[in-house]
Amino acid sequence: MQVDFYHLTVTPLDRALPQIAEKVLGTGGRLLIVTESESQRATLDRLLWTYSPESFLPHGEAGGEGDARQPVLIAPEAEPANAARNVALVDGVWRDAALGFDRAFHFFDEDRIVEARAAWRALGDREGVERRYWKQGETGRWEQAA
Repeated sequence: MQVDFYHLTVTPLDRALPQIAEKVLGTGGRLLIVTESESQRATLDRLLWTYSPESFLPHGEAGGEGDARQPVLIAPEAEPANAARNVALVDGVWRDAALGFDRAFHFFDEDRIVEARAAWRALGDREGVERRYWKQGETGRWEQAA
């Protein structure tokens, strides 16, 4: 399984997350977006409908009747009711439940850098886990740093 650490320094989550979601959906995959914060889940729900004037990402919030049909599901826990094999942890908190997916995207900012470093180190000893660290260059472009 692959874990991609995304250090948000230039591009905020509300611009980075839709890009990742579009790529996952573009490959025919499904995505589970996880945050404990109810207000952040509501904000992400609105964002995915409006992030681009030309497009939107079909999605829903966990707990509805159609969870299984949602290509993108926003949830408080890493439980893929939509059968997603990709998970985006967007509140800066690493969860070992993400290891049950094929790919995890761990987004964090400067407020969560210490926790992200601890997760990076802990995952270094896990068999079958490939880690990648992405940082933004001066132009805002993502560059793989490790």
